[in-house]
Amino acid sequence: MAFKILKELKISSEEKRKIDEIIEKNRGREGFLLTILEEIQEINKHKYLPSDVLEYISMRTNIPLSRIYNVVTFYSFFNLKPQGEHLITVCRGTACHTKGSKSLLLELAGKMNFLKELESGENSFTTKDNKFTIQTVACFGQCALAPVVAIDGVIYSNMTSSKLNKLISSLMNSERRRKK
Repeated sequence: MAFKILKELKISSEEKRKIDEIIEKNRGREGFLLTILEEIQEINKHKYLPSDVLEYISMRTNIPLSRIYNVVTFYSFFNLKPQGEHLITVCRGTACHTKGSKSLLLELAGKMNFLKELESGENSFTTKDNKFTIQTVACFGQCALAPVVAIDGVIYSNMTSSKLNKLISSLMNSERRRKK
């Protein structure tokens, strides 16, 4: 006789209600799993999919947890770790690399205290206060404008260290003003 051991999931009743609404709204549609995962990640304050949420989705949809993890780890736009309020994406494609994107990434990693993580091969880092996430992408497809960096979805071309420092300082200053 097989027994299913249920652990108590750390999800509030309000979160469960929102997740249930998303599941029911999309049930039976083409791409059902991708859509619900995207929508649930979007409503999470830190734009990620905690393991308890994935387990809850599995229980509510009868989709094996292993299949859900296969999907979440296959697509790069899903996050299993909390993301920062501001997303800084550095292109690491060939054109951007030859035009200096590595030095821009190293400078950012130094400024945000991620040099050790960068050296370990990680491609996404989030500050402890969840204000900033730095990530890399293989290519933005903007090779003629290299090097390219995106900040909160806005693409900046022909990036220099000076331009990047001004943009990051501006973001940090706006964060400080918000705190006051």
